[in-house]
Amino acid sequence: MARIAIIYYSSTGHHHAVARAYEEGATAEGAEVRLRRVRELAPDAAIDGRPGWREHLEATRDVPEAELADLEWADGFVFGTPTRFGLPAAQLKQFLDQSGGLWAQGKLQDKPVSVFGGAGNPHGGQESTLIALNNVFYHWGSIIVPTGYTDATLKAAGGNPYGVSFTASKDGVSDEALEAARYAGRRLTRFASVLAEGRARLASAKD
Repeated sequence: MARIAIIYYSSTGHHHAVARAYEEGATAEGAEVRLRRVRELAPDAAIDGRPGWREHLEATRDVPEAELADLEWADGFVFGTPTRFGLPAAQLKQFLDQSGGLWAQGKLQDKPVSVFGGAGNPHGGQESTLIALNNVFYHWGSIIVPTGYTDATLKAAGGNPYGVSFTASKDGVSDEALEAARYAGRRLTRFASVLAEGRARLASAKD
């Protein structure tokens, strides 16, 4: 059974919904999943100044905050972030910036990783955000698992080959994007299972 950590940032709930869809897909593939949100860093004035932000923050208090131990535990990762001027949100980046100790010990390498994200309009920076986020995982030595065009659900969701992306709206995330996330969760889990088995065999051979 592969262990998958889904770590995301969401201000008003769109990325939370997509993270849940990834969780559904990974679980359907037999994974043990840890769904984790990163710590909110925005000041109260900003949170209270945008409709839905405070409500979502309070509604997801039951989702544990991500810890570095979740990275060490996992066989594979999914990271999600909204677009902030074409870059990952500071909240997720702050969490990733703490991973240097695990990286230096080689505990993040050779594990598969996928990414997702959205913005408020179709050309709001989704692609550049996902590409920028992947720069972290090149340094980790992870195995980046893009969505590509490997399933019809991806084209229906918009056809972003770098990772599942979506256009946020007041009506939430489209059914097509959620279905693409479920597929991507299953896909990432399959890679994680194979690579975890391979690492276990190598470790046994060294003993």
